[in-house]
Amino acid sequence: MSVLIIVFLTAVIALFSGVFEQGKFARYIGILGLIIALYVSFMPECSFFDHYKHMYEYSANAALFTKISIVTTLLLFFLGGFAFSNHRSHQSELYALMLFALVGGIVLFGYQNLVTMFLGVEILSIPLYVMAGANKTDLRSNEASIKYFLMGAFATGFLLFGIAFIYGSAGSFDLYKIHDFGVANASNVMFILGVLLILCALAFKVALAPFHMWSPDVYAGSPSLITAFMASVVKISGFFALFRLMTIGFAGVTHEWINVLGVFLIITLLLANVMGLAQTNAKRMLAYSSVSHAGYIGLVFFGMTSLSTYNLAFYLFAYALSTVGVFMCLIWVEKLKRETSFGAFKGLAKTEPLLATAAAISMLSMAGVPLTAGFMGKFALFSQAMNGAAFLVLVAVLGSALSIAYYLRLIIAMFFFKESTFKSSEKVTLTYNIVAVFVIASIIILGVFPDLFAKVFGL
Repeated sequence: MSVLIIVFLTAVIALFSGVFEQGKFARYIGILGLIIALYVSFMPECSFFDHYKHMYEYSANAALFTKISIVTTLLLFFLGGFAFSNHRSHQSELYALMLFALVGGIVLFGYQNLVTMFLGVEILSIPLYVMAGANKTDLRSNEASIKYFLMGAFATGFLLFGIAFIYGSAGSFDLYKIHDFGVANASNVMFILGVLLILCALAFKVALAPFHMWSPDVYAGSPSLITAFMASVVKISGFFALFRLMTIGFAGVTHEWINVLGVFLIITLLLANVMGLAQTNAKRMLAYSSVSHAGYIGLVFFGMTSLSTYNLAFYLFAYALSTVGVFMCLIWVEKLKRETSFGAFKGLAKTEPLLATAAAISMLSMAGVPLTAGFMGKFALFSQAMNGAAFLVLVAVLGSALSIAYYLRLIIAMFFFKESTFKSSEKVTLTYNIVAVFVIASIIILGVFPDLFAKVFGL
């Protein structure tokens, strides 16, 4: 909870920096606060917070996912100086909202009951509704905001309705008491209905089909840095919340929800990758890519072992790194060309080879090409799922094969055009080059030496 408080106070200070017309410093305030929070996340939790363990517990798993989220947010903050250059009048609000959303994510990593989970989901979601519409003069951004808000409101209704059913049947919000009730009353209709309603609500949050319809339009209309935040930090938070709930609270009725989740995954893996092939806009393609990765991550629920949580963390971190690598390139191209079609990337490698290489390696990692972190993440999840759902793994492999085609289209545009469409005077900032080197090195090193992940994060 110490980390939670530090991130929250950082968000408040960043927000009020704008009151004194020092919004330009909000980014630096956020970076400093996140570095302090990351340092504290490696330290033992203060015993003072033991009083709140029935609501929120900073366990080893919560600490691991908190570190991953903070590192990802920190990388995005480094990209913010250039990405938010046209939001000078309200930079402090955007950085503060990102930090407030991160607070919600941290709550979801250690919640002990359904009330805390609901608070975490809403603290995570509400800032996103605002950030999606940050480009006030852009109709697509306005559409993204209202569409995300309306769909999010429906999902919240499902979530609250499900929680009401669970409480009405189990008589408690506590995850472990709910688990005990599920074991003893596995055929309780009200309880099972509550489980399915909550599953649908959280499937919306992580963009599992058929609850993904909001994703392409919201991702395409939001400012690109916010889209990167949604595709990485929000995905990490939502999936661990779902994982924690289904494997602790609803573990007693696994046979009632696991097949439903399997159907969601099949639809997600096939639909998202087929739709990704049909896209001509890189940002919308990455939106469908994000949906497809929700399908791959969902395999963690099948053939579960003692390493499932670790496999989930590794995959999510590898995916977050790749997301930062691709969106870093997209942000720069979008700023110069004011569009994100595949054609806008033609010849990028001739002008900015480091940026194009970071994007290419990131997409190869997303596709699961060997010697990348994404390959090791997929291999771990697929190997685990083979013990309980071989058919799903087959569908996932087919989806991965399809994804290579739309990633290659963007790579070909960057590397295989003789003439560059970029002026030699347009150079990427030093910060972007440093982040590019970090992303490239991390993806390759974790792909070759995956055990370093455990050492770096103190496992």
